[in-house]
Amino acid sequence: LKEREVGFYYSMLDVGKWPVFALLPPEELRLIRQACVFGSAANEALYVTVNDEVFALGTNCSGCLGLGDLQSTIEPRRIDVLCGKKIVSLSYGTGPHVVIATADGEVFAWGHNGYSQLGNGTTNHGLTPALVSTNLLNKRVTEVACGSHHTIALTTDGEVYAWGYNNSGQVGSGSTANQPTPRRVSSCLQNKVVVNIACGQLCSMAVLDNGEIYGWGYNCNGQLGLGNNGNQQTPCRIAALQGVNIIQVRVACGYAHTLALTDEGFVYAWGANSYGQLGTGNKSNQALPTLINTDKERMVEVAACHTSHTSAAKTQSGQVLMWGQCRGQAIASPHLTHFSSTDDVFACFATPAVTWHLLSVDGDDYLTVAQSLKKEFDSPEISDLKFLVDGKCIHVHKALLKIRCEHFRALLNETDEDAIEIHQFSYLVYRAFLEYLYTDTINLPPEDAIGLLDLATFYRETRLKRLCQETIKRGISEENAITLLSAAVKYEARDLEEFCFKFCVNHLTAVTQTQAFADMDHDLLKNFISKASRYGAFKN
Repeated sequence: LKEREVGFYYSMLDVGKWPVFALLPPEELRLIRQACVFGSAANEALYVTVNDEVFALGTNCSGCLGLGDLQSTIEPRRIDVLCGKKIVSLSYGTGPHVVIATADGEVFAWGHNGYSQLGNGTTNHGLTPALVSTNLLNKRVTEVACGSHHTIALTTDGEVYAWGYNNSGQVGSGSTANQPTPRRVSSCLQNKVVVNIACGQLCSMAVLDNGEIYGWGYNCNGQLGLGNNGNQQTPCRIAALQGVNIIQVRVACGYAHTLALTDEGFVYAWGANSYGQLGTGNKSNQALPTLINTDKERMVEVAACHTSHTSAAKTQSGQVLMWGQCRGQAIASPHLTHFSSTDDVFACFATPAVTWHLLSVDGDDYLTVAQSLKKEFDSPEISDLKFLVDGKCIHVHKALLKIRCEHFRALLNETDEDAIEIHQFSYLVYRAFLEYLYTDTINLPPEDAIGLLDLATFYRETRLKRLCQETIKRGISEENAITLLSAAVKYEARDLEEFCFKFCVNHLTAVTQTQAFADMDHDLLKNFISKASRYGAFKN
């Protein structure tokens, strides 16, 4: 089981930055393979586990959790009808409605349906996922995209189908009548092969296999890139990108702006720009595609979401840039972040903080350097050094230890031993220390973090000392407060000592009744009482 769990852990999806997942226990989080966060306050989520079970949680606005009722739920509930379906694409509208495509090419939709955005010919809300079948029965859909209240779908044949709200021509039918069931978007796409689709709030975009981009729908901010501000009821080609050397291009739509990434790694942007979301350095709308000066190397991904005015991109070397509306600020030029994925930009800076696409991880997913190192900790396979502590082995790599810790750099340059015995620290503490060198994190209860604090002091590991102190502060209780205070004094952690002392004074009655207080060192007790009286702890 342990091996299996470890395997799960390394291909798990890191959903920790999305608050809606905060109450899920770690063992549940470890099983998540795909996830989507949506809702007007990013308070609804769907996720798929390693066993292909689908769960939903959140406020359940318009029944968009697909659970058959309108009850909100803080605990995940299973959507039985979707279990085992293998979701390949998912999108959501702000109605809200949710649409998915499965590996079999089927489309399911549920949620708000006031404009027939569920494609079932009615305007009745759908409380459970229902198959969208009209005109799609013999088609395999590979990708779906939702605007605020309309939906488009891409088939394996490169055809686009659209349905729902159509006040601005966003379903591409040549009129502004709402479209109750899927209808093929033809006009000048009739004999063309579409390879990528995206939706803004009230517009739709399609990229052809020859790199041409077409847009239709609302255009008052120039988001169709046509050089004008007139709405389009049928697809129109963006002529301004003619001659740009594009073979394969991706588009991403924000609320009212569009980003395009060429196969050469250039980013073009057009549309609304009042938050700097085009990245042009100013806040003027652009009705024509504008080349963004990212001043960095080739881009490999662009990201935007029709619920926000935020833009993001990722460079070939893995750097992530963001611009536009970020936590209420307007950032008019691409700004380098410390994130490793564009998803993090939306989790931390978009309003609402929803996912811009379906988050997915593959069982054989590519591992980052950090993940690879984490995976190799205490793995005997290619280790070249082991520590023996309390009769147990911990397998490590000399090179990594030298890189990460001055103490080991000095020690391992003087010895070529392949086994080292440790006597002054416990197995639990020493293992946590070595694991920290591989992962940058510690995972210990506060009482054991004291032992690690001792080690951090001994090895002069300042950051580790700080992490231990944070762990202890988070885990302090009336029962362990005196033990933690004694440790802080012993290891000269002044800030921690002050923190523990104040906690003890604030919970004085309960703390003085604990066994730890009864066993307290005489000098420490004397100091404690004297300092507590100066704080006025013993006044009536």
